[in-house]
Amino acid sequence: MHHTTALPVRALRLARLGLHLLRGVLTVATVYPRLAQAERAVITQRWSRQLLHILAIKVKVCGNPPGVYPPNTLVVANHVSWLDIFALNSVTVSRFVAKKELRDWPVAGFLVKNAGTLFIDRANRRDASRVNQQLAQALHDGGCMAVFPEATTSDGRGLLPFKASLFEAARLACANVQPVAIRFTTPGGQFCEAAAYAGDTTFWQSICQILRTRAMVVEVHYTAAITQAECASQTRFLLSDTSRRRIADALQLPADA
Repeated sequence: MHHTTALPVRALRLARLGLHLLRGVLTVATVYPRLAQAERAVITQRWSRQLLHILAIKVKVCGNPPGVYPPNTLVVANHVSWLDIFALNSVTVSRFVAKKELRDWPVAGFLVKNAGTLFIDRANRRDASRVNQQLAQALHDGGCMAVFPEATTSDGRGLLPFKASLFEAARLACANVQPVAIRFTTPGGQFCEAAAYAGDTTFWQSICQILRTRAMVVEVHYTAAITQAECASQTRFLLSDTSRRRIADALQLPADA
């Protein structure tokens, strides 16, 4: 009787992942420049869904997503893994604000840079002002943008403090703010740490850890949005606190988690 071992299965998934990344690079390099944002959004959503399928990650959507590319919307989410970007994009496609180091990553850096990501220097506090202006302009022009206010990844068991600085862009653009809670679980609903990209874990170690996991579920929970009218009347600190509280509630964590 022939038994399929875990190693060939992982090797096959790794090969499929490599081909999928290559298709993504070619698409971004050749097709993207000729497309309108709405057309890019459809391709990005499909590519993200296929990526998660290759990695045996099922997306479970909770709440009411605002659409594929909702205009003048700032998506804010907790941050567990590099997979968060693709989990979000599999439902609601956004342009992201990311730390500048991501720009230099092999393959992934090329993809996110050419997908319209704004990069921020977290070590330079003054850089938040520059990014806020660009972010506010992108929102005002009808973009759907996304930020991770924790400014780094956690292990997914709790929430780190939110940095309020980039919420100023939502105020400047009178945008809708859509808090989203992300959680990785086993198919049985138990906490799963395989996706966590925290501490000293390298990108390659993270990929290997994910490939060793037979199946995962990523819950993408859309909480009640903060409307344009509410956004215009709140400070960035209040917007940050409200978003964090709604995400904590969705994750069934205490507000001071």
